[in-house]
Amino acid sequence: MCVCVCVFMGVFVIVCEQDGEIVDVSLDYGGEEDRSRSTRIRHPLATFFHLFFRVSAIIIYLCCDWFSRSFVVSFVTVICLLSCDFWSVKNVTGRLLVGLRWWNQIDEDGRSHWVFEAKKIRDGSGTEAEAQIFWLGLIICPLIWTAFFFTTLFSFKIKWLALVVAGICLQAANLYGYLRCKAGEQEKVPKSASQYLGQQFIQKPDIIFGIL
Repeated sequence: MCVCVCVFMGVFVIVCEQDGEIVDVSLDYGGEEDRSRSTRIRHPLATFFHLFFRVSAIIIYLCCDWFSRSFVVSFVTVICLLSCDFWSVKNVTGRLLVGLRWWNQIDEDGRSHWVFEAKKIRDGSGTEAEAQIFWLGLIICPLIWTAFFFTTLFSFKIKWLALVVAGICLQAANLYGYLRCKAGEQEKVPKSASQYLGQQFIQKPDIIFGIL
């Protein structure tokens, strides 16, 4: 049985995938007044950092020869930016801008469970403008890193291949997690949603994303 406790702003719908079954649990803590969504930026700092780390990683990757001729320095800098982006998007900006969150937990039997959470009432979460910025950044940047993969591969820059693959994995992880949260919010996470990245990826994601 997947058990999780969350005390965050408002009401969340928690969706747990366990043994091929989906459990939907509503937690209502109430107490906040309804706020109308607008086009203004309600969380400017979170919106800024949602794009800052990932865009900076792309710019430094493209212009690394201008900043430093050392491969190690460029590699470490881009990895640090990608790691900061992964952490901030997974733990901060997703919750603030779109009211979504996902994580992994280990139960008492040592089994790994992935939890995808969607906030039912949007009190305190982002506006429509912030949601658009969130999803555009979340979708476009992994596509850019995928393009880098093919250009690096075909230009035989093998030493950069590991960096590009790391960029794809880190950013695709957040994209996949939030797509699952969105699917759970709109469709109670149908079983077909687990076909996104392959059955093995769903069953044992901790092999790839052990940094969680």
